Amino acid sequence: MATEIDINRIQKDIFIEHKGEPYRVLDYEHVKPGKGQAFVRVKAKNMLTGNVTELTFKASDRIPLADFEQVYATYSYNDGENYYFMNTQTYDMIAVPKEKIEEEAKFLKEGMEVIVFLYKGQPIGIELPKHVELQVVETEPAFKGDTQAGGTKPAKLETGAVIQVPFFVKEGDIVKVDTRTGSYVERVKEAK
Repeated sequence: MATEIDINRIQKDIFIEHKGEPYRVLDYEHVKPGKGQAFVRVKAKNMLTGNVTELTFKASDRIPLADFEQVYATYSYNDGENYYFMNTQTYDMIAVPKEKIEEEAKFLKEGMEVIVFLYKGQPIGIELPKHVELQVVETEPAFKGDTQAGGTKPAKLETGAVIQVPFFVKEGDIVKVDTRTGSYVERVKEAK
């Protein structure tokens, strides 16, 4: 029997099971209408399909926690179909199917430490560090006067991801990227 928690004790980033599928809680809100019973509205990501949905529970409900395991691992390589991560405890290789981590793969760099999520022993996703530092490999040069407006331009990173960066960023610069939003944070190191 899965461990259950009272819905009023729900928190962000915990894993729950709903209708036999695992969900990760992204956000929640306790609602107490003027008339009627209080309820909890939960925004959650289905970890099997990747879909984000809104779930509603009565304030008196108990929900099961999903049978999840989080494994610390280091990204090694991909073969086109799977991404391979080495468990930092056991040194076993974990193969995560490409379709499970399409968004995260844009920022994966060899040797990067991640968390691999296992559901009933099967890998179903990963969590990247909140910020990663990546080199800009391709971007348009800035022209005099461009920096006055404070606009942005596209830049291709070493992993192949394309993000918007300020005009002053040039090829060879190392930038910090927020992996949750895919947005530029700051320039870490300027190219020589």
